[in-house]
Amino acid sequence: MTATYRKRLGLFRNPAVQRELNSLDPIRDHQRMVHLLTAYEFPFDITRALELALFHTYASPRVSGLLARTGEFERHGQKRYDDTSRLISEFMESGYDSEKGQRAIAHMNKIHGHYQIDNADFVFVLATFVFYPIDWTNRYGWRKLTASEEQALFYFFREVGIRMNLRDLPDNLAELRAFTDAYEDSYFRYTDSNRKIADATVRIVQGWFPRFLRPLVQPTFSALINTKLRMAFGYQRPPGWFIGLTTGALWLRKWPLRWITFKPYPYLIEKTTFRYYPDGPPDIEAVGPDSLR
Repeated sequence: MTATYRKRLGLFRNPAVQRELNSLDPIRDHQRMVHLLTAYEFPFDITRALELALFHTYASPRVSGLLARTGEFERHGQKRYDDTSRLISEFMESGYDSEKGQRAIAHMNKIHGHYQIDNADFVFVLATFVFYPIDWTNRYGWRKLTASEEQALFYFFREVGIRMNLRDLPDNLAELRAFTDAYEDSYFRYTDSNRKIADATVRIVQGWFPRFLRPLVQPTFSALINTKLRMAFGYQRPPGWFIGLTTGALWLRKWPLRWITFKPYPYLIEKTTFRYYPDGPPDIEAVGPDSLR
């Protein structure tokens, strides 16, 4: 039976989580390692990283063009966000081999099966789910990931890719990075669909904040992405002081988090707020475009 950990004194991190992570093998135990990373060590950081990972994919006209044609982001943005989060959170929390994890991947495959999506586009999106949690956590997390934890994220999502019936999956992180760089060199460029889906995403996030803070959302996104992405979206680089303020705030928050955490322990789907579903997490098979279900 796998261990469930409690905070110390209701506030302080339990070092037993990191001790278990250090004892695990990333090839054999990557499902457990991903659970510990998302439920205990970095729930906020991995969530923000996956949000930016999805934002990153909209810089490809092959991805944004499909999303623009479906109209789902523009008409039902918050639902689309929550539905995606619900499925990904399930197999990251439960593991892809669990009953719920298998159902989440099967339902995701069913939704994707209604669209013509190239294998390379699938692999590219999958790659962002590996690299964004790694890069974000190593920069803004309360500690850096170990090499073993980085490998665990790679092997986890590679196995998810296999269960999505993807072909030609890279065998290691270096090959996946090379694939991603080649894909972006080939396909990243500005198109109206990129801008349309990026702006729709910004509007989703603006809805989470009071009206007076909403004008800061788009510059914050722009501050957290690189020049290549800004060009693909047609976004301006914010002033240097704004970028410094944004990244500085993220740097400052990580210092107290070395010892304390304000998130539930463990942070599970049942404790997650889904704005489109105020009554609680929806059933796995209940998410997705209404027209497809």
